[in-house]
Amino acid sequence: MPLIVTLTLTPSLDTATSTAKVYPEGKLRCQAPVFEPGGGGINVARAITHLGGQATALLPSGGPTGAHLVELLQQEGVTVDALQTHDWTRQNLHVVSDATGEQFRFVMPGAALHEDEWQQLLTKIAQLPAGTLLVLSGSLPPNMTTSAVTELLQCARQQGLRTIVDSSGDALKAAVAFGGLELLKPNQSELAELTGQSLEQPDQVVNAARSLISQGAAKRIVVSLGPQGALAVDAEQCIQVVPPPVIKRSTVGAGDSMVGAMVLKLAEDAPLADMVRFGVAAGTAATMNQGTKLCSKDDTEKLYQYLQQQ
Repeated sequence: MPLIVTLTLTPSLDTATSTAKVYPEGKLRCQAPVFEPGGGGINVARAITHLGGQATALLPSGGPTGAHLVELLQQEGVTVDALQTHDWTRQNLHVVSDATGEQFRFVMPGAALHEDEWQQLLTKIAQLPAGTLLVLSGSLPPNMTTSAVTELLQCARQQGLRTIVDSSGDALKAAVAFGGLELLKPNQSELAELTGQSLEQPDQVVNAARSLISQGAAKRIVVSLGPQGALAVDAEQCIQVVPPPVIKRSTVGAGDSMVGAMVLKLAEDAPLADMVRFGVAAGTAATMNQGTKLCSKDDTEKLYQYLQQQ
């Protein structure tokens, strides 16, 4: 099985707590905080580990917050390759109001990456063995432009890596423009923006995904459809998987759990149908948990078996 490496350029130490009620100016006395690793690629690596696989989380890490983040990942059994950086890793804050059940998410800007640090990250990627599945997930540091995405993908291509991209905005556009991706996971609105099409009918979504595939953007595209599941498309097939009926408690982490599960199936050279079913199962399993918990192996396997029978 090929090596799986996830890259998170803007990792975070996520702090979650709750308070009786959120209101301005007064002191909001909170419960003891819970600390968790955060960032797209980091959560993909965590999901893969939760599902019984192995993945290395490659990330910049700075200051005490970065050290705490790395420690939490190691406690979960995730293999970590951390590059020490000058700027501290950001710390986000999630607060739940007990009175209303509302969640307030305060997201800080990612730490800047200095040029020498960026070059060190590229060197790490250039040292990965050919055939490695490299997952690029999350946002760019505030001081970096989309040219960094192109440089990163060029480095991966030269090394013979198979890249999976789950991003948004200009970074996503840059990845699609570069092309040659193993897997791309946009949502429906992102796919519409990428193709300049109005995607109001199912066949329009399929045709839009196929147009990107025919242009060489990616071998496979899985379009997230929210409550309607996901639509997986390659040059020959089109498969929609609708999530099984469950009680949903939170959608946080569902997308990263889905990507992690699909990457595991890619590593096994599983068929497209199995890949997207396992992905939807893991994403659905994550929604069954309170707060920010990712998918569990038991829930994912049960939901996957259910979807296999549909």
